[in-house]
Amino acid sequence: MGSEIYNKNGDVTGVSMMIFLGIVVLVICVELIACFIYLSNKKNNNKREEGDKDHGGILCRFVNDGKGKKIGESIAVDKDILIIKSGKKYLGVPLKHVVESDKELKVKGLINLDLAEKMGEKWLKTSSFIKSKGVKK
Repeated sequence: MGSEIYNKNGDVTGVSMMIFLGIVVLVICVELIACFIYLSNKKNNNKREEGDKDHGGILCRFVNDGKGKKIGESIAVDKDILIIKSGKKYLGVPLKHVVESDKELKVKGLINLDLAEKMGEKWLKTSSFIKSKGVKK
């Protein structure tokens, strides 16, 4: 009884070892989280770039109808609708009806101007284009 020896140095070494291991685990967790965030942002940026590549080549080009008459200029793509500025009007034409040719775009077939104007006006109301460009209706 009472002959136990207290090892003060052993306790300090054990505590400092536990603190060291805690810090190592914390650093590893932070690195894993940072890697996860980096990779997820990189994936989102690639998707955004792919979307830009898909439609970037058809913007700011003149658009002609099937007879070769100039309709206007392509200014935006909203989902699967090409937005064309024609004078003071905005027209919406489905992308499946648009064909690239040389420096211009051509719309296949006849254009229903009433429907195209409705789609263009719908886009104009829902887009941020009005606010960013100061367009007046």
